Amino acid sequence: MAINMCTAVAPVNIAVIKYWGKRDESLILPVNDSVSVTLSKNEMCAKTTVAYSKHFEEDRLWLNGKVQDITAPRIKACISEIKKRASDQSVIQHHLHICSVNNFPTAAGLASSAAGFACLVKALSSLYKVEGDLSEIARQGSGSACRSVYGGFVHWLSGEKGDGSDSIAQQIAPKEHWPEFRAIILVVNAGSKDVSSTKGMQLSVETSSLLQYRLSNVVPTRVTDIKKAILSKNFQEFAEITMKESNQFHAICLDTYPPIHYLNSTSYKIIRLIHAYNEFYGENKVAYTFDAGPNACLYLLEKDVPEMLALVKCIFPPQDESAKFIRGYKSPLSTISETLLNSIQLTPSPGEIQYIINTQVGSGPKIIQDTDHHLLDDKGLPRKNM
Repeated sequence: MAINMCTAVAPVNIAVIKYWGKRDESLILPVNDSVSVTLSKNEMCAKTTVAYSKHFEEDRLWLNGKVQDITAPRIKACISEIKKRASDQSVIQHHLHICSVNNFPTAAGLASSAAGFACLVKALSSLYKVEGDLSEIARQGSGSACRSVYGGFVHWLSGEKGDGSDSIAQQIAPKEHWPEFRAIILVVNAGSKDVSSTKGMQLSVETSSLLQYRLSNVVPTRVTDIKKAILSKNFQEFAEITMKESNQFHAICLDTYPPIHYLNSTSYKIIRLIHAYNEFYGENKVAYTFDAGPNACLYLLEKDVPEMLALVKCIFPPQDESAKFIRGYKSPLSTISETLLNSIQLTPSPGEIQYIINTQVGSGPKIIQDTDHHLLDDKGLPRKNM
């Protein structure tokens, strides 16, 4: 059977200036600019194989081993946009098979949709030989997906045009710009969140007066300031803006009617831990940020990773020592001093963190040339061992 097939992997990005709210629901145009950090694909990524063939009888989609609706509006939008720009229009009539997997929890506030749609668009663009900027297309699948089209540090411009053509992502700096920069993900709850980001944003735009104040008085300055901090590698400034921004985002969620609670008691304990740690050293050594979920992303520099990993393990010890508690990038754990532990003043809470992902800044999506990595077999169906 003649099949044209292509596979891509794409990264997660975690925002430091948050995107929350749309000015156009169908085109996914944001009410404000946002800034994010793209994380390494080695620890967290989406992988997608796309294929077309004149022998396929219908369009089909599988996500994490389950059949999905390929006609869902956002998926359809991305496919349509890519096909519109295909270099060979004669092949777009053939049916399409798509198979995608994430190596991290889906719908848990860890940017799975960002990685997924960036990956889909990258794979489709290769399959149909589409050139040029892909961020505008990825945005139509998931807003934050446009930021996962680039590696390093990324700025998503909200744009002003009604057609969304100027709402694109731009790289602020590549991953090589700040090689000491690291990230630690604390997975508090890997389950799906109660209120989806789409529904939450809509409610906030409709009911939160704090959101309106934020758009005009806060975001523009923070975007400018954090871009300067990134370019000058000023971690003190970066950390302060990042934490204030996370706090304000969740304040808006609480100001929404009815209120939205993405953080839980463990999330608040993590916030207390980071502030106590920074206070002990008299500087911002670590910054936390929370997206639409209870899981924390900690940003820090490489020299502080061993102590922070050890401290998190001490305050949130694993329930099961045999399970892999710290995953990803290998790093030693340092010894925690009694003075530091006493200053933290938090009682250890076993099992409150499910696991930790130790990672770093990464590059954008890439095409995998090795056919052994395809998720579809030579009949265009999901491989059993994917």
